[in-house]
Amino acid sequence: MFGLGLTELVIILAIIFLFFGGRKLPELSRGLGLSIRNFKKGLHEPEAIDITPKKEETTPEEKIPPKKS
Repeated sequence: MFGLGLTELVIILAIIFLFFGGRKLPELSRGLGLSIRNFKKGLHEPEAIDITPKKEETTPEEKIPPKKS
């Protein structure tokens, strides 16, 4: 696993625990798990086809009516 041994992994986990604290770790792991799940779900689902008509974009000059002199 990337050339890391058990000792290096324990040190990294201890630093993460000290940095984030015990209360934030469950929230971080839950968020990471949800993001991985959504990524995998996005890979396997077919893309949705957008059938809504596109609005024509107008420039700001076109929106303002010409001034009458």
